[in-house]
Amino acid sequence: MLMPEPDRAVIARRREIAAALQAIVPGEGVITGEDELKAYECDGLMAYRQVPMIVVLPETTRQVAEVLRYCQREGIKVVPRGAGTGLSGGALPLADGVLLGLAKFNRILDIDFDNRCVVAQPGVTNLGISNAVAHAGFYYAPDPSSQIACTIGGNVAENSGGVHCLKYGLTANNVLGAELVLMNGEIVRLGGKHLDAEVYDLLGVVTGSEGLLGVITEVTVRILKKPETARALLIGFPSNQSAGDCVAAIIGAGIIPGGMEMMDRPAIHAAEDFVHAGYPLDVEALLIVELDGPEAEVDLLIERVQAIANDKGAVSCRISNSEAERLSFWAGRKAAFPAVGRISPDYICMDGTIPRRQLPMVLSRTAELSKKHGLRVANVFHAGDGNLHPLILFDANKPEELAAAEAFGADILRLCVEVGGVLTGEHGVGVEKRDLMPAMFNEDDLKQQQRLKCAFDPEALLNPGKVFPVLHRCAELGRMHIKSGQVPFPDLPRF
Repeated sequence: MLMPEPDRAVIARRREIAAALQAIVPGEGVITGEDELKAYECDGLMAYRQVPMIVVLPETTRQVAEVLRYCQREGIKVVPRGAGTGLSGGALPLADGVLLGLAKFNRILDIDFDNRCVVAQPGVTNLGISNAVAHAGFYYAPDPSSQIACTIGGNVAENSGGVHCLKYGLTANNVLGAELVLMNGEIVRLGGKHLDAEVYDLLGVVTGSEGLLGVITEVTVRILKKPETARALLIGFPSNQSAGDCVAAIIGAGIIPGGMEMMDRPAIHAAEDFVHAGYPLDVEALLIVELDGPEAEVDLLIERVQAIANDKGAVSCRISNSEAERLSFWAGRKAAFPAVGRISPDYICMDGTIPRRQLPMVLSRTAELSKKHGLRVANVFHAGDGNLHPLILFDANKPEELAAAEAFGADILRLCVEVGGVLTGEHGVGVEKRDLMPAMFNEDDLKQQQRLKCAFDPEALLNPGKVFPVLHRCAELGRMHIKSGQVPFPDLPRF
């Protein structure tokens, strides 16, 4: 049977694109096989899947530049991808787009202890940076739960945090520089080993931009000296209210822990069954509070935190007396996501941020929403900075449960905004929260954000369909269209 003319044209065009990319990235750098492409059909948000048209795996910055230049010239959409551990669909492929994988950018290029920084390619894992400098007593502070697998390039794209971001900041507070390839193939360098940028703070713009502005091919990060002492308290409470009150009281007392995490009863039981960390099973909420610094200071702060916890109704408290015990406290929290995967066929990990004082009320409202939607929820979150990660449990084999889980998650995020918070803390907007953006921004806000995208990517070819619920053409936004080959910021260093 003859193939319909449109299908034949599409296949011919796909072969033409593959051949052009093969000329740029020879060898095994271009993937077109149906089975092989399925490995890239989603990121960590597995509820949404789409097989890409083609995958290209460059090995050098020049190859990235040539791929982007070709795609802009031909009007081809491009989706950048790191390790695919993102949880908002930010790396979800397009059926008519090229997926640009950066897994081969996996080398640490420079370790500079004098300036306390590391220069790494974007495919280096988060934990890989700390491992590379551990012998000299240094580490990289941001530590998302997926740090064993997630890459530093993806961390920059999503502005990732982690359990120690309360004291040491998010990725944005620990990145000093980046090499970026624009959609027109221009290679620019933002920042460097120095502390402050000499021109526009474009590094701040790029961090958390979710692959909409350019492709990161090199990152310079700040490394820190390991603290002299680090000890943790494992504190159990009879209610979420009392645990939330304790969080507020600790911060209100002027104490800034290295990390402060909270888990509710379902999350506690799931983590303990999985890791056997010694968590108490007769409490409704659990706080892990880590204090670090000089030994005398840590000892004093432990006493103060313990007194605050007792005043707020704590029913149990363990204090780590060895490094192994401290790590065991964190083991359950770090494994909370896979642990929950053992008690439910599927789950969606949400990500919203609220003012700390609203923790008890939001947890109470979340429990009400759980009953409303008929789905269980386990709560784990960065209590110190109010970054919530409710895990909504459902069965994807039941279509009505997936729809209910999405509606439940949307209600949680609307609640976050309602109480003065924001839609995301570290996972990004991607496709998951895209249609909720109007809950936080009005039309003028969204158009202004898109004008910035137009300055970097005038044809909107980089990661289209993410973040913005409606994508306007640059002309509609009242901005001059940048001609091909012209760059938006002519005073930036280029290579």
